[in-house]
Amino acid sequence: MRAARAPSNEMLIDDFMPVYDFSEKHYIVIRASAADVARALETADFSESFIVRWLLRLRGMSGENVTLASLKDTKFRILAEKLNEEIVIGLAGKFWTPTGAMQDVDAGNFREFDKPGFAKATWNFMLQDEMHVTNSPSETLLTTETRIQCMDEKSRKSFGFYWTFISFFSGWIREEMLEVIKKKAEN
Repeated sequence: MRAARAPSNEMLIDDFMPVYDFSEKHYIVIRASAADVARALETADFSESFIVRWLLRLRGMSGENVTLASLKDTKFRILAEKLNEEIVIGLAGKFWTPTGAMQDVDAGNFREFDKPGFAKATWNFMLQDEMHVTNSPSETLLTTETRIQCMDEKSRKSFGFYWTFISFFSGWIREEMLEVIKKKAEN
């Protein structure tokens, strides 16, 4: 489901999660226009990366045909999108447990979700034109940020312990995804 837009001077992710307990941010510069990078993002198969396939399988997810569209099958939801600028994905659950206890959230109920013992996460891709130089391809800064908000102290402690071990691998997946998008956009 595609959701409503925020004003252009505001990041969409801020609209869904302005306050959070944990976060990570990664970026890459891509020699392509924001429109080309956005097309690459929409069609990229992140399972082209062995690392992404392997790490998702370890988590119990299918490591094959991992695209933005296929993430919906795993309770990830597109919360908002601003064409060629930003896309925000959200989910809620007990990420630190083997099954994840994923909840059914969407753009309509994500902000209000506050079930004790759970956490919710936003994850975005943001595109910014870096420069336009005559006779040179444009460059786009592609950033991905993940934010996690825990619904109570117990979930904050559980997630914090989990994050101690998983944050490196979460970051590795995001960096690999950025590389897949860059390769697709620059070819």
